[in-house]
Amino acid sequence: MGEPAGIGPEVAIAAFRSLDGHVGDRPLRLVGDPDIFRGAGYLSDDNALWPTAERAVHSSAGADPANAGAVIAAIDAAVGAAVAGNAAAIVTAPIHKASLLQAGFAYPGHTEYLAHLTGARRAVMLLAGGGLRVVPLTIHLPLAEVPSRVTKESIVEVAEIVLAALTRDFGIGHPRLAIAGLNPHAGEAGEIGREDLEIVLPAAASLRAKGHAVMGPLPADTMFHAEARARYDAALCMYHDQALIPLKTLAFWDGVNITLGLPIVRTSPDHGTALDIAGQGKADSRSMIAAIRMAAAMADARGA
Repeated sequence: MGEPAGIGPEVAIAAFRSLDGHVGDRPLRLVGDPDIFRGAGYLSDDNALWPTAERAVHSSAGADPANAGAVIAAIDAAVGAAVAGNAAAIVTAPIHKASLLQAGFAYPGHTEYLAHLTGARRAVMLLAGGGLRVVPLTIHLPLAEVPSRVTKESIVEVAEIVLAALTRDFGIGHPRLAIAGLNPHAGEAGEIGREDLEIVLPAAASLRAKGHAVMGPLPADTMFHAEARARYDAALCMYHDQALIPLKTLAFWDGVNITLGLPIVRTSPDHGTALDIAGQGKADSRSMIAAIRMAAAMADARGA
């Protein structure tokens, strides 16, 4: 369901209708407060609704912290079904992080909460679209905190999760990973910051020593043109915008957010709640449709 006051419920319904309620032989279900889905225009068979006990309040003030319980209940129900084997995958609509945090939600976003719910050691965000796959090493952090979170250990850990997922979930037998430098020009041999020379370079060398096809650190400003993208299957970037700007430039309307490192398949559209256009019939469902199709393909690859 996602944020009730956002476009999540309506793009979920639009995607459901566009796909005629199923992907291949996999039926789709709408999880959350059924009144929210009905209010967003869902009038078909209620068998497709997976209702949660928590109900959302209807407010004209936009995202309301009072809806945190309903939003979280929908996530919990979907994850519980997937963990129990009653769903092959989950596709989450966007949540409004600020209103959840105001209500006392203890996690910065979906990715971290899903890791908590599933007991995953580390969840990793991968964005896919436009022939590009990108992974931000650090996600929802102020930029000033990023350098202290870039460590050799975290780069190696995330890289190995990504490489394993490229094989398991995307069928790439010998995946290739490009690692971006933290600083401009990947640090220019230590002249523009020491992190790339002292942290990123040893991490990449460690991965290569384990037999992985890894390049880096590479200057981020020359990693994303067409010829460069042809040389790797995914790019590991050091921070949120370094990864998401190229992805959203190439695939703004149909990018998909995928969580790696979980025991379940989870995807989501690569856009926010768009509170300003919710309920106006302007929301574009292409990213939600792409997320559903990606989830089904990943579930097929896993045999889920």
